[in-house]
Amino acid sequence: MSLVSGHLITYSTNEKTLFRDLTFAISPGDRIGLVGPNGAGKSTLVKIILQKLKSETGTLAHQRGLRVGFLEQTPEFNPEDTLLSALTSENDDPDVWTKAYEWIAKLNLSQFPESTLIKDFSGGWRKRVALARELMKSPDFLVLDEPTNHLDVQSIMWLEDFLSHSNFAFLVVTHDRLFLQRVVNKIWDLDPKNPNFLFSSEGDYANYVLNKKALLDSLQRQEQVLKNTLRRETEWLRRGAIARQTKQKARINQAETLKDTVEDLSQRNRNQSVGISFAESEKNAKKLIDVQDLSKSFDERVLFENLNLIVKSKDRIALMGENGSGKSTLLRILLDQDSPSTGTVMKFEKLEFSYFEQGRDTLQPELSVLKNIVGEGDYVKFQGSYVHVNSYLERFLFFGNKVNLPVKQLSGGEQARLRIAQMMLKDSQILILDEPTNDLDVETLTVLQDALESFPGAVILVTHDRYFMDQVAQKILAFPPTGSPKKEILTFADFEQWETWYLQEKEWLQSSASRATSGSESANAKGKTKLSFKEKFELEKMEETILGLEKELAVLQIEISRIEVISNSSKLIELSEKIQKLQIEIEKKYDRWAILNEKSKA
Repeated sequence: MSLVSGHLITYSTNEKTLFRDLTFAISPGDRIGLVGPNGAGKSTLVKIILQKLKSETGTLAHQRGLRVGFLEQTPEFNPEDTLLSALTSENDDPDVWTKAYEWIAKLNLSQFPESTLIKDFSGGWRKRVALARELMKSPDFLVLDEPTNHLDVQSIMWLEDFLSHSNFAFLVVTHDRLFLQRVVNKIWDLDPKNPNFLFSSEGDYANYVLNKKALLDSLQRQEQVLKNTLRRETEWLRRGAIARQTKQKARINQAETLKDTVEDLSQRNRNQSVGISFAESEKNAKKLIDVQDLSKSFDERVLFENLNLIVKSKDRIALMGENGSGKSTLLRILLDQDSPSTGTVMKFEKLEFSYFEQGRDTLQPELSVLKNIVGEGDYVKFQGSYVHVNSYLERFLFFGNKVNLPVKQLSGGEQARLRIAQMMLKDSQILILDEPTNDLDVETLTVLQDALESFPGAVILVTHDRYFMDQVAQKILAFPPTGSPKKEILTFADFEQWETWYLQEKEWLQSSASRATSGSESANAKGKTKLSFKEKFELEKMEETILGLEKELAVLQIEISRIEVISNSSKLIELSEKIQKLQIEIEKKYDRWAILNEKSKA
């Protein structure tokens, strides 16, 4: 029996029909990827499936008692929510506390005190808490809207593994092609080009690509056949063939119907793609940037060190690392928005940058699309020529009254296109792109990819879209993972090479933490015997004591994520309590250390 079924679903806006007469079913075991161009109605269809929006026509049915979860693209929490209250406050399950600790462990959230405020989490961790909140409902069916946005590649890999081993049906809206390839067993393609709007393809994403191509080829052939038939019919009618009046009238009606069909097919097959191309400021020097012995630290924390890098024309460099590893910091240093701790950055004398910031901060949300491109006047200078601003914006699929909309009313994909439109008006020798792929549909990603490949200058890229990165980048600069004692940035040829190294590195770090168990216990024992001596001796041993406690914490965090622990609720709660106590103890030691340090200076 289907979990969710829709029959003859239609939905229109004031401007157009998004889709008409959709019929579909979602069954247990389905892992569906919903794809399609921006503006095709994916978000609208999701809202209808979730019964948050009613369709104009048709019926939607949920299986009786169906438990549904929804991971929003930007999850919302109450300002006072903590890690634990976010999972338990609106859940009346008698086992709510056991489940909360279970999902905190499974989703690697146990490294944070349960009293941590959600507003203090980064975007990636906030999304993981939101996922835990939905999984607390024990859903039969889960909808995930752009779950990879704001996650680093490591978190995306974790989410892939989690969903691949899940026991519930899900529908995921994403443009991340490698993510789809690894987690789904069916693709729904919502596209006005499709004969019935919604095209369903069984199997993985690679199989869908082949099936979609076959469909489009078939539609092109059908359009050509109908055009030829229409041409013959039109010629026959113009000749004024001698025939009975009823037959003549039938042929005329048939020709009119055929004409409407051809026009509809032509409209569907018309490919509206974004026109993206970047210009360089003037002839590039061979060497644009020369980085020597660069390092960056914040207080006692070293982000990276000893980086040597030469950036030349036509270089395509991708930065990879966990959130907070230093990718954006390195970009800011290259842009002169931050200073290195040590080392030098030498640049070509007339070097010009174009910078796509992750938050698209250059856009002014209250102003219209038009005003964000040109403050006054009707023309923009694009690659040496003056172009009417409306014509320029049509390159980015902003037609008619769309140009007068305030930016805050645009979708995420439309805002990304507008920010690229701004960048293209500036001539530069280096493009620095921080997460430009968020919210872009596959067609626009392909056009952007082609534009970056043909750009004569250099490209430095940060993106979680691994397929896009692998197609664009010639080399990857990899930042060390959390917990690694090595702080050098390594270079890899492609994503596959990086992924192999990263998995080996994480395995080595976990093994090292496990081997440190006996050593940490010994260090803690020594630390406790020293605590009764005078404050001077206590201060000398404080660093060793804290190090031992942090090693013990790392071992417990690995232990709590083991399958045999997760399935044992009493052991799970016991370890969670130990972790929380240990975190409090470490904080106290740091406070004590600060007091003793202050006293020693007196």
